Amino acid sequence: MRKALAVYRKEWRQILRDRRTLLILVFVPAFFLLLYGYALNWDIRHIALAVEDRDNSPESRALVSAFVNSSYFDQVALIHSPAEAERLLDANEARAVLVIPERFGRDVTNGVSPQVQVLINGDNANTATTVIGYATSIVRGAGVSLRGAPPAGPRLSAEPRIWYNPELRSTLFLVPGLIAYILMITAVISTALSIVKEKEVGTIEQVRMAPIGTFPFVVGKSIPYFLISLTSAALIILAAMALFGLPMRGNWLSLLLALSLFIAGALGTGLLISTAADTQQVAFQAAMLTSFLPTLMLSGFIFPISSMPRALQLITYVVPARYFLVALRGIVLKGTPLWLLAPQMMALTIYALAMLALASVRLAREAR
Repeated sequence: MRKALAVYRKEWRQILRDRRTLLILVFVPAFFLLLYGYALNWDIRHIALAVEDRDNSPESRALVSAFVNSSYFDQVALIHSPAEAERLLDANEARAVLVIPERFGRDVTNGVSPQVQVLINGDNANTATTVIGYATSIVRGAGVSLRGAPPAGPRLSAEPRIWYNPELRSTLFLVPGLIAYILMITAVISTALSIVKEKEVGTIEQVRMAPIGTFPFVVGKSIPYFLISLTSAALIILAAMALFGLPMRGNWLSLLLALSLFIAGALGTGLLISTAADTQQVAFQAAMLTSFLPTLMLSGFIFPISSMPRALQLITYVVPARYFLVALRGIVLKGTPLWLLAPQMMALTIYALAMLALASVRLAREAR
C-alpha cells in the first residue's frame, strides 16, 4: 500500500502541474450535463395545430380551447377544407390538424358520442406517437366535461397511477443516463492517456526499474483520477438536482457505493487501454470506442434492452453502464434499498476487479 501511495503522490503532483486538464476533468462533465440535459428532451410542447371546425358551435369551440389550453398545442391556423390541411402538413407549418365534423354540438347535447379526426404528420414516428397520446387524452377529458356528455361508459375501466415520475418528465429518465454516459467517457479517457503519456515521454522506463509491483502501480495511478471523477460526479448530481429537479429518494451512502464501483471499473478500462496503446491518439480513439458507443447504445440509456436482438442483449451483460443505470435510477428516483440492488452492485464489483486485474497483467507482461 505504501508503494501505491507513492505512485499516487507522484501522479497527483503531475496532475496539479497541469491545472487546465484538472479543471477540464472536474467542471467540463457538469457543463456536458447542462448542455445535454437541455438539448435531450422528449417532452414535446408547442405543437403547431391547425383547426378545421365544420360545426362552429359552443361545444366545438370548447374542444378547441381544451387543445390550446393544454399547453401542448398552439393553434396556428383556422382552415376550411381538406386541401388546406394537406398543404399545411406538407409545408410543415402544422404538425397536427383537428377536424371537427358537422353536428358535433348537437350530438354532444343529445348524448350521442361524436367522433373527431386528428391528422398527424408522421415523418417523425416518435413525435407522432407522443402527439397521438396528447390528442387522445385531451379529447377524452373534453368529452367528459362537455355539457350533455354521455355518462355511461364501459363497465370495466382502469385508473392508472404512475409512480416515481408522475408527470412523466423525460428529464428524470434521461439525466441518470447522462450521468453514466459522461462519467464513463471522462474516466476512461483520463486514465487511458495517463500511462501512454509516460510511454511517449520515456518516464515509464524509470517506473519499471523502481521496486514497485504492477498492481500497486495500477492502484496508485487510479487513486487521483478516482478522487477527481468522484468530485466531478458530485458536481454533476448537484447540478442535476438544482437545474432539472432530480430527486434524491434513496440513501447517499448507497449512491456513493454505486458511483465508486462504476468509476473504478471505468478507470480500470482506461488503464487497460493505456497498456495496449502506444500513442495518445490511439488511446483516445480506443477509449472513445469502448466507452461512447456501449454506454450510449447498449446500456438501456436510450434504447430498451428488451427490444434489442438476442445477440445484442447478450453483449449488454458486459457493459457496466447497464448495471449502473439500474442502481442509479433505483437509488435516486425510487429510494430502492441497497439489498435489492445487490446483483447490480456485484456485477459492478466484478467488472472493476476484472479490469484492474487485466490492466495489471498486461502491464506486467510489457515490463518483461
